[in-house]
Amino acid sequence: MSLSPSPSRRDFLGQSVRWTAAGGLLAAGLASAASPARPSSSLPDQPAALPQQDHYLLRNVRLEEGFIREDNEIVATRTGRYDISVRNGKFDQLQPAGEGDSTLPSWDAGDALLLPATQDMHIHLDKTFYGGPWQAPRPRQGKTIMDMIAREQVLIPQLLPHSQARAEGLIALLHAKGTTRARSHCNIDPVSGLQSLEHLQAALANHPDFPCEIVAFPQHGLLHSQVDGLMREAMQRGVEYVGGLDPTSVDGAMEKSLDAMFQIALDYQRGVDIHLHETSAAGVAAMHYMIDTVAKNPSLKGKVTLSHGFALATLSGSALQKMIEGLAEQQFSVASTLPLGKLTMPIPQLQAAGVKVMTGTDSVIDHWSPFGSGSMLEKANLYAQLYRGSDEFSLSRALAIATDDRLPLSAQGKRQWPEVGDEASMMLVAASCSAEAVARISPVVATFSRGKAVFVRTAA
Repeated sequence: MSLSPSPSRRDFLGQSVRWTAAGGLLAAGLASAASPARPSSSLPDQPAALPQQDHYLLRNVRLEEGFIREDNEIVATRTGRYDISVRNGKFDQLQPAGEGDSTLPSWDAGDALLLPATQDMHIHLDKTFYGGPWQAPRPRQGKTIMDMIAREQVLIPQLLPHSQARAEGLIALLHAKGTTRARSHCNIDPVSGLQSLEHLQAALANHPDFPCEIVAFPQHGLLHSQVDGLMREAMQRGVEYVGGLDPTSVDGAMEKSLDAMFQIALDYQRGVDIHLHETSAAGVAAMHYMIDTVAKNPSLKGKVTLSHGFALATLSGSALQKMIEGLAEQQFSVASTLPLGKLTMPIPQLQAAGVKVMTGTDSVIDHWSPFGSGSMLEKANLYAQLYRGSDEFSLSRALAIATDDRLPLSAQGKRQWPEVGDEASMMLVAASCSAEAVARISPVVATFSRGKAVFVRTAA
């Protein structure tokens, strides 16, 4: 059973001009899903007609099949062309191109590469400038986090009237970048009360194909802003995680602040996801205290995420090793935005110890940062540059940080994704292999969430 050989780079790039939705939907009965116009030139291309059936065929899909070696070194990736049927949100059959069920509604992928969809595990969907007029953040020089909180208290009333629409705009952007799942922090503060949460939940209700965990985030300090009651009400409204923020520099009482955060989690049997930016000894002390707290409360084991955790970058030698061992033993996860600059997070050491490391875009054009693109492929690219390397194998492995550790090929070069029965959350990209997709941050051609097409790039 022969499969089509991998295209040459010239042939491959030549095909990108025909990766359009209009040329892809061949079968009658595939409905058009028109999206309303949005007043921002920064928004992604609008989806064209998308497959709506529960059972359909993707034709001419490029899948990775193995590594190519020279002198025992991995130098390239071997691919083949397939027809893939999807039924009820899962992969149903994988067959060589041309052998798929011709009776099914079909969509021509035009040799685009199929990769697992990405996941954004640290983002703030509830407060953004995205979709509105351009605004750069105010100057940060000499400003403390308390200054930023004061700025936000003024800004939030301006954002609230637009927050649901802009959250939906961000969801569209993430779909256009290949992301189908997220964890969003949502402000719980005296200025917005529970309005930010209400708007975010309404936005997510309009997008059932974008599963998203919510973290109740006391951005102005759990103790400082006296929002314990609001946090508990958020839990009653179905929020999955209790958030926290710098217990020493913001709340001024490390143990009391962390105790209050963990008590809410224990009372409502929820997980914890805390922003910890502190790089002083206070940040180190907070991490030790959290590890000890989880050890004393086994129901929290495996349910705590350390977001940022910049204090880890200040440790080395045995002190770092002991901290990582504690995080691993209590099954903490770490959500890092992979910061550039003086702080180099010990991501490889965390991963080697078995600590789950995730990443996210964090800010997408807001009062904290104007640089967020919404692309998790961009995060994989940054991870590769910081930690993995530039060779074919290392680039292919870097994709995992953006896909919940799903990779098309195992380390030994055996295809492990997709398999029949896997959830069909996936993206088609204009790349010859995952290494190229990561290195070049290749354009996303289409995104599918649990089998449903949620984005298809239109012709330029």
